[in-house]
Amino acid sequence: MKHTKTILITGGVGFIGSHVVLRMVQHYPNYHIINLDALTYAADLSYLEAIAHAPNYTFVKGDINDGTLVTQLFQEYQISDVLHLAAESHVDTSILQPLQFAKTNVMGTLQLLEAARKAWDSSTTEHRFYHISTDEVYGSLSDTGKFLETTPYAPRSPYAASKAASDHFVRAYHHTYQLPVVLSNCSNNYGPHQYPEKLIPLCIKNIMEQQPLPIYGKGINVRDWLYVEDHAAAIDRIFHQGKIGSTYNIGGNTELRNIDLVHQLIAITDKQLGRAADSSLPLIEFVADRLGHDYRYAMDTSKITAELDWKPETPFHKGLEATVKYYIQKKLS
Repeated sequence: MKHTKTILITGGVGFIGSHVVLRMVQHYPNYHIINLDALTYAADLSYLEAIAHAPNYTFVKGDINDGTLVTQLFQEYQISDVLHLAAESHVDTSILQPLQFAKTNVMGTLQLLEAARKAWDSSTTEHRFYHISTDEVYGSLSDTGKFLETTPYAPRSPYAASKAASDHFVRAYHHTYQLPVVLSNCSNNYGPHQYPEKLIPLCIKNIMEQQPLPIYGKGINVRDWLYVEDHAAAIDRIFHQGKIGSTYNIGGNTELRNIDLVHQLIAITDKQLGRAADSSLPLIEFVADRLGHDYRYAMDTSKITAELDWKPETPFHKGLEATVKYYIQKKLS
């Protein structure tokens, strides 16, 4: 089969990236998907067993900071499009290792932008460089309001600052070099394949093992939760139909305080494990708050709904039940 597109997906063995790779390989057999991933601690090739030998899929182990490798991939495979998901993403780690986040999230993005700029003819619109980012670039909200695509950037952690910088470089390459870019900023993702350093998989793991559930501060910080497969569907829609030069906010329209989320996780996990209701409540342990902890994130998704007819389809409770089931089965397998 002649491939109509050859798409470089970065970070495709990680949490969100693995779901995007699975979707693109399975839904678009006429696309050749090149998955570039450094296989850092949060990656797991078992996520992609279902498509590992697919004829339209190629895995390459490598770092986006390796400019020679990135350029070689563009030349060897005649890359037509990029879906850029590779990133360091754990806020706590960024507080301890800010330089690593700048290297991967900023300089790694620049390596990809440069390779695309040099490989693609700026007079055509057949290419697309799609940069996936985060709601954290917008800063923190009070009890009211939501982030719009036009909300001024105000990153407050080294992670958020590194993603904000990469967003700015992507837009700069569009305006300076006419690189055909599109961006999206998403709210907190949850679902299968997430490394258990993040709140939801960490709590599920600790409930299973009857270990303490560390909750920052008083647990009143609010996040908007998006099921990862809904995010992958949004990325698919934006990649194919999004307007060049545009940004789209992707959210789950599900705001919860951290403490309320943990209570739901306890109820679901205890039930699935056959334990007495709420038997794991005593595991909750409030700990010193994170440095510079943002109070609230919430996304206004009216643009992507109006322009691209996308909205999240997974009810939060159903998504949470599926997520708990996944981690319990993974532990038992």
